[in-house]
Amino acid sequence: MKDTTPDRTERELQEALAALAGGVHAAPDAYRTARGEWLRRERRRRLVLTVLIAVVFALATLIGLWVLNQTPTHQGVIFSGTHAPLAQPPASLPRPFP
Repeated sequence: MKDTTPDRTERELQEALAALAGGVHAAPDAYRTARGEWLRRERRRRLVLTVLIAVVFALATLIGLWVLNQTPTHQGVIFSGTHAPLAQPPASLPRPFP
C-alpha cells in the first residue's frame, strides 16, 4: 500500500518535531528562576502602584487644603453686619384648617 501525501506529511512532521523536542532540555532550576523573576516584577509593580496612590492622595490633600485656605479678605454679603441676625417670626402664619 502506498503512503498518501497527507499521512506521509503528517508522519514526517511528527518525526521532525519529536527530534527537535528531544534535543531541548530545560535547566534544572528554570521554574524557580522564572518564578523568582515574576515575583520580583510583581513586588515592583505593587510598590510603584502604592507610591503612585500615596503621591496622588498627598497632592489632592494639599490642593484641598490650599483651596480651603484661600479665604477672601473682605467680608461676604451675608455676614456684613456687626451682629448676628435675630430670629424673627414671619409676619403672617398660615392658619390650620378648622
